[in-house]
Amino acid sequence: MKKLRITQIRSQINRPKNQKRTITALGLKKLNCPIEVEATPQILGMIETVKHLLKIEEI
Repeated sequence: MKKLRITQIRSQINRPKNQKRTITALGLKKLNCPIEVEATPQILGMIETVKHLLKIEEI
């Protein structure tokens, strides 16, 4: 499977509750702190929900 590096680049303040929960479920805690995850269909769906808040890079 592909691995992705996900970085939150925009704040989750004033966002809908489902977007805030998605950011938390992805494991993102602070701005500009990247995480590495495998590109499963579940993760890709979560990324699609909040892609306007994230920077995604393939590893």
